[in-house]
Amino acid sequence: MRKKFIAGNWKMYKTTAEALRFAEAFKALRADPGADGRDVAICAPFTQLAALKGALAGTGVLLGAQNAHFSDEGAYTGEISPAMLAEIGVDCVIVGHSERREYFGETDADTNRKLHKLLERGMVPILCVGESLEIRERGGQGQAVERQLAEGLKGLSPAQAGGMVIAYEPIWAIGTGRTATPEQAGEMCGFIRRAVAALCGVDAAEGVRVLYGGSVKPGNAAEIMGMPDIDGALVGGASLVPEDFARIVGF
Repeated sequence: MRKKFIAGNWKMYKTTAEALRFAEAFKALRADPGADGRDVAICAPFTQLAALKGALAGTGVLLGAQNAHFSDEGAYTGEISPAMLAEIGVDCVIVGHSERREYFGETDADTNRKLHKLLERGMVPILCVGESLEIRERGGQGQAVERQLAEGLKGLSPAQAGGMVIAYEPIWAIGTGRTATPEQAGEMCGFIRRAVAALCGVDAAEGVRVLYGGSVKPGNAAEIMGMPDIDGALVGGASLVPEDFARIVGF
């Protein structure tokens, strides 16, 4: 049985002071950390990670970053390496988010290099895949996601693929208030699991946790995460509010 995984993606929000206030409020709302039997992560901006590592100590909440470079060091002004994240104690890292692909030109090949380096450093990658509205409307979502998976997972062993997390985030549902129906989300998450089986083997497909992301809120999280092939959620705006995120985690 795969353990549920719920990660909050704070994107470019919160100062360090605000992040620490969130941590205190969130800890108070989770009266019995770990009792829910789920992995919970907060993926925060780089500037907040070290402070949050201390603030979340002993809570069981995992610390996540939102990106990483594919080299341990080098002349890459403005970048953060996996080695730097590992030193802080980061547990997981979002890779290939559509906003990175769209606004910063990141490719599937970049994503693949990052995956390998993060796994080498002992961190769990959260690989994001998903289609645009244009692709969805012409019925090409399966082909688009399969291509992202084939390129992103290239060179990974079955054990490596099975130990990571894949988040299905339809681009048309990110920050728009428009959410895939539970049936649409479940269908695509099932498709992803079958694609992983074809690419990396049945054991990898059974192990990998497939999340849904895209306007997940307290009001729809339970139904979405109740679908058979959905192992959790990657939560955007609702993860910024302690009470909202606690309600999602508590389902």
